[in-house]
Amino acid sequence: MFSASRFSVAPMLDWTDRHCRYFHRLLSSQTLLYTEMITTGAIIHGRGDFLKYNEEEHPVALQLGGSNPQDLAVCAKLAQERGYDEVNLNVGCPSDRVQNGRFGACLMAEPQLVAECVAAMKAVVDIPVTVKTRIGIDEQDSYEFLTDFVTIVSEQGGCEQFTIHARKAWLSGLSPKENREIPPLDYPRAYQIKQDFPHLNIAVNGGVKTLADVKNHLEHLDGVMVGREAYQNPYLLAEVDQQIFGLETPVKKRSEVVEAMYPYIEAQLANGAYLGHISRHMIGLFQNMPGARQWRRYISENAHKPGAGIEVLQTALKKIPAELDV
Repeated sequence: MFSASRFSVAPMLDWTDRHCRYFHRLLSSQTLLYTEMITTGAIIHGRGDFLKYNEEEHPVALQLGGSNPQDLAVCAKLAQERGYDEVNLNVGCPSDRVQNGRFGACLMAEPQLVAECVAAMKAVVDIPVTVKTRIGIDEQDSYEFLTDFVTIVSEQGGCEQFTIHARKAWLSGLSPKENREIPPLDYPRAYQIKQDFPHLNIAVNGGVKTLADVKNHLEHLDGVMVGREAYQNPYLLAEVDQQIFGLETPVKKRSEVVEAMYPYIEAQLANGAYLGHISRHMIGLFQNMPGARQWRRYISENAHKPGAGIEVLQTALKKIPAELDV
């Protein structure tokens, strides 16, 4: 396992696209970044390049949605050929659309199939094949249910690394957003999995908001995955290299991160991208700072305009008192 799995940013649909990942990479050189969940059908049959990413994103993992072992193997092989550092199978998303496609959290009820999927991918790639799951689904939320799942997927599928979202998922009755908030967190259950499966790499996801939280979890586990907090308050990532990976590199100021985005933004705009598609990921950079509201408002009101360029960010940056940008 590579050390990047010690800290990662979760795959988040409509959020962790390649622009977001490039931005996050500027904040942390070591964090493992995940793509949005991409279905096997989109990769195999869809129009467009769903595997496109920037070389600067490494280490970067592809999260796949699917339940057909052969299709997953095809996609995993493509991912390795394209240079991805890991392939991850989504066994945690509870949305109706995902269930209708027979993948996501509903696959927890079919550990044999998950094992077949993992084994099929591992047979054709050398990069890690990992699984992101929940602690349970619906009424199947006992510790025994989780251990059975991990046992079968690890022993029969060969999976060596699991990221466990420390909430169960309700497959009906709750929206995906509610499934991230209503079922109670149970970190000790993830800790116990690590104790009972010491040979596996176990990371936890769900409700992590500070680097202090991360350090606490790392006393029990191999890794921590942060989700929405890393997106809504991205400056959380600015000290990950130093506090989590022990590097002695200087912590970047927020303005330095914004300015470091300019060449990337100009290159993307020249290739037909729109500023708003990139700048939306930067909205939360100054969260909880004086001027943050003005920063957000100016970008929101101007980034979508025809011909908008880095001057929008340059002007928005002036809304932040320079003496506070430390």
